Amino acid sequence: MPQVTVEHAIHGPLHLNNGQPYDYLIVGAGFAGSVIAERLAAGLGQNVLVVDRRPHIAGNAYDCVDEAGVMIHRYGPHIFHTNAQRIVDYLSRFTQWRDYSHRVLARVDEHLVPIPINLTTLNTLFGLDMDEDQAQAFLASRAEPVADVRTSEDVVINQIGRELYEKFFRGYTRKQWGLDPSELDKSVTSRIPTRTNEDDRYFTDTFQMMPLHGYTRMFERILDHPRIDLLLGTDFRAVRDRVQYKQLIYCGPIDEFFDFCFGKLPYRSLRFQHETLAQGRLQAVAVVNFPDPAVPYTRITEYKHLTGQEHARTSISYEFPCAEGEPYYPIPRLENAELYKRYSTLADNTPGVTFLGRLGTYKYYNMDQVVGQALALYQRIEREHSSSAPTGELEIR
Repeated sequence: MPQVTVEHAIHGPLHLNNGQPYDYLIVGAGFAGSVIAERLAAGLGQNVLVVDRRPHIAGNAYDCVDEAGVMIHRYGPHIFHTNAQRIVDYLSRFTQWRDYSHRVLARVDEHLVPIPINLTTLNTLFGLDMDEDQAQAFLASRAEPVADVRTSEDVVINQIGRELYEKFFRGYTRKQWGLDPSELDKSVTSRIPTRTNEDDRYFTDTFQMMPLHGYTRMFERILDHPRIDLLLGTDFRAVRDRVQYKQLIYCGPIDEFFDFCFGKLPYRSLRFQHETLAQGRLQAVAVVNFPDPAVPYTRITEYKHLTGQEHARTSISYEFPCAEGEPYYPIPRLENAELYKRYSTLADNTPGVTFLGRLGTYKYYNMDQVVGQALALYQRIEREHSSSAPTGELEIR
């Protein structure tokens, strides 16, 4: 394992890396920071310090055993899926996998039905016995064409009409984002398909699987390199002027880095209520969604479905979206994109710093996309490194 130091209060100089400057200081030990750290250390022989304000690695993908001995995802369910062979090949260096196809049910009109909406969903809700062609005609008859599709509400009504929009999307979206779908960019609901066959998988990617021994174990192996040091439980601001380094890769919130000089970028946060139950199973699937606005939480996750763990008890979490707390989801609205552009321009003119990941670039990414972004950055650094001066020092903007 790399050197792991937990610092809650730092006084005096930090004597790390034998007093020599690190080649890179990386802020954030989630996917973005860990992958770029591993590549720089293993691929280019760079000395790297990874700093994270949390007392653990793996970011929001962190999993652990709870008091009952059940493996849980501390920050909600993380399901790995991708169409990119190169991402699978890279991560497979650090983990074995177990096959897992994610399925989600939604509680609608006292029924538990598949989501995304499929043939089974439609037949169950409307008491019908349609085939695929009939389901396509059924949805087409209910769709309400929208001339200029701009919002999340427009997307859904244009495709499947107002009744299904109200049943599945409006209440859930208002809880998730604290905004009506009519106030959100079309990208929010454009990602959710509607199917007329019986495919009940949440994702249709080529690769769908889970790390065999969990995400945290995978991250331990990613960061297990003699040229990587870890400083956990430590805020970047506490060490930024007390650690010597040549380059900075920042995976934290870009607005925070610049002291919120243009104002805060809006995020949606989450609160989790974890419980352990004295029974082997609660749900038929890992996640059940609750679109009903009268239900205060958006979903219940049962983690044993994800991990494959056998245990006499089961652990679940209720998920409550909220306005304050850890930044999870950038809120996709035009004014927020414009605000981010101001920070992005400032970042482009700040030498020696690269912004990476969901928080660093104010964009929601799936896990595989973050890995791909980090690998792409490494390829760029590698090209610059090979053409740089003998000192190997780079200026990254």
